Amino acid sequence: MKNKNLILSMLALLFVSFSFAQDQDQDDETTDEKSNVQEYTPSKLLKKGQWDIKFFNSIYTQTERTDAGSTSVTIPRETFFTNTTEIYTGISDNRRVNIGFIFQVRSNTFGGAGALDVFNFKDDATSRSGLTTIAPSIRVQPFKNISNFSFTSSIYLPIFKDKANAPYLDKRSVFWETKFFYDKTFGQDKWQVFTQADFGFNFGEKSEDADADSNAGERFANNSLFLPLGVFLSYFPSSESTVYVNTKQAFLIDLGNNFSQNSTSVGVGAKYQLTDVLNLEASFDKFVRGNNFQGLGQTFSIGLRALF
Repeated sequence: MKNKNLILSMLALLFVSFSFAQDQDQDDETTDEKSNVQEYTPSKLLKKGQWDIKFFNSIYTQTERTDAGSTSVTIPRETFFTNTTEIYTGISDNRRVNIGFIFQVRSNTFGGAGALDVFNFKDDATSRSGLTTIAPSIRVQPFKNISNFSFTSSIYLPIFKDKANAPYLDKRSVFWETKFFYDKTFGQDKWQVFTQADFGFNFGEKSEDADADSNAGERFANNSLFLPLGVFLSYFPSSESTVYVNTKQAFLIDLGNNFSQNSTSVGVGAKYQLTDVLNLEASFDKFVRGNNFQGLGQTFSIGLRALF
């Protein structure tokens, strides 16, 4: 019940922020009069005093994974819901530094439960939920003359309670992640290529060193480098909308925990500017291959973004 109340509070906070944003003066200058969908890719930073609030929800569900190699095996359904809320604001006159805060709520089910059972937010032998991580974050445009290249660096701190013999909830590690973004628009502003490269370091004790009162399974990624690479191709049917396809390759590289992994996924998505402030995004991704106990499921995502 407390997790449901938390989600409802988050929704209320988000929509209060949206309502506040709707009442703001709409006379701020824009860049080349592009819509938010066209202009504010992850590569682009906010102006001083501008705010960006993103409320993103995803459900990953799987009935297949690989074995210790790359062979697919069938498993009882497992489902993982993640809500990620990001809040950023511009602090520099030259639009080259943004600061922000991220927090995540998760709900997971195992043992063949239905995919939508994650919304029960239970804690029992086959499910677990809670507020899992908080992260201070900074965005930087390092080169004055390259406005479409930037990076975001965040430190995710696990704040959920450690429970022995409990279902998996989230990684039990301090996760320092830096994402590099670059985009290029072409074809009379109808097409755009967006690229992303992440470097994420998982810090923490090895799984084999976890004591009896700890969840060793939540330490699988400790002492590792997470390296996902992504390419997105977008088409703009109008200035207020875009559709895109993407492919991602991710590597979990062992740095001392005796566990590594890699995967490939493909996806499609769309964005639409509902108002001058609100954007809606929906996407679907499918893992098509993997190695070493990699899930081969699908991710369904939907999000709201407010820029004001």
